[in-house]
Amino acid sequence: MPIKQQSKKSLRQSIKRASRNMKVRDDIKTLLKKIHKAIDKKEAKDKIETMLKEAQKKLDKAAQKKIFKKNTAARKLSRLVKYYIKGGHTTKKEEKKVE
Repeated sequence: MPIKQQSKKSLRQSIKRASRNMKVRDDIKTLLKKIHKAIDKKEAKDKIETMLKEAQKKLDKAAQKKIFKKNTAARKLSRLVKYYIKGGHTTKKEEKKVE
């Protein structure tokens, strides 16, 4: 435990910032999971697209505040959009039916 007053304050600040950052990370993680489920269930395109825009906004904001690195946020969004375009998970049987 810190002894000096300045160190105590620094510890309080870092704990507060860490909890705030974890909340943002958890919110983004939850949103990404919701989008994945919506894509897998083949829900309405406009609903999914609004969710994607919200995810982009949150990821960009998190990268701007250095909660995520810039490339990490871009990678997450890129993979999400790629997943959306692909149409979700497909099994080997579904792929054979399409061909």
